[in-house]
Amino acid sequence: MTEHAATAPALSYELYPPRNEQAKSTIVDVIAELEASAPDYVSVTYNGTPERRRASVELIGHLIEHTRLRPLAHLTCVGETRESLDRLVNHLVALGVRGVLALRGDKPEGDDPSSHGELPFARYLVELIRDVENRRSASLAAGRLAIGVAAYPKRHPESPSFRHDIEVLLAKERAGANFAITQIYFDRTDYANLVRQARAAGVTIPIVPGIMPVNNERRLLRLCELSGLAPDEELRSRLAGASTDAERHRIGVGHAAELAQAAFDDGAPGLHLYTFNDARSPLDVVDALQLTGAGTADAREGAEYGDANALQAAAHLAHA
Repeated sequence: MTEHAATAPALSYELYPPRNEQAKSTIVDVIAELEASAPDYVSVTYNGTPERRRASVELIGHLIEHTRLRPLAHLTCVGETRESLDRLVNHLVALGVRGVLALRGDKPEGDDPSSHGELPFARYLVELIRDVENRRSASLAAGRLAIGVAAYPKRHPESPSFRHDIEVLLAKERAGANFAITQIYFDRTDYANLVRQARAAGVTIPIVPGIMPVNNERRLLRLCELSGLAPDEELRSRLAGASTDAERHRIGVGHAAELAQAAFDDGAPGLHLYTFNDARSPLDVVDALQLTGAGTADAREGAEYGDANALQAAAHLAHA
């Protein structure tokens, strides 16, 4: 089954908050480079220690105050209370955030159910965000928040089956999600298979492929360890056999561009690039695809960031 994108593909990137002072100065340059490609939005990860989470909110504030980029704020619910999440969503909306990526997050180590928090699954977080939206309708100018969720091209490591993953995605849509972004994958057929099975199950929201350019074997193996994926042996072999960093870079960019082009051929509505806070590889993928986002200055002329529909409209992800 092929998707049918009615408009030019949306372009977005993922950033994570800087870990130290040196990284703070570096990420400013990375943001400037990414902004030049006019992405439709930039997602900001949210996890780890309280200090890292504060850094996420600070980075979101920087994007709003000092750039033309629209942030998509990651939010995780595992280990959190309903009250703390309600307070955080309200704070993000007050900052000017109009898009949230609602995620469960990684479970704490151990089997203590009390450590999982009051909202054990992402669909409950989606419902909470919609509840906050309803209560803040005046400040949102009667608009809606854009809520994204995760989709899994391969079976989630904790899931009993791929079919179960599809049912979870459908539940998140029914809870109020507008669109989904996939976790990383390495096989060009994975995106089409996910979309085909999701549509057969009744999922109708746009599903955006999430792709990461991988330019060395060590990073590939680390990503697979974190995600529970099996390494792509062909990509691993090519990276291991490359003799220079430049050659490994070309291999990683080329593989990512091939995945993205295959997804576009299957009708993908956009492309989300995981950056590892490095602008070069994702921008080279964008160049290889001759892709630019819709978030140009001309497209935004006269549109205030505070428009609650701005992120959805720019990213072509509004769900009719």
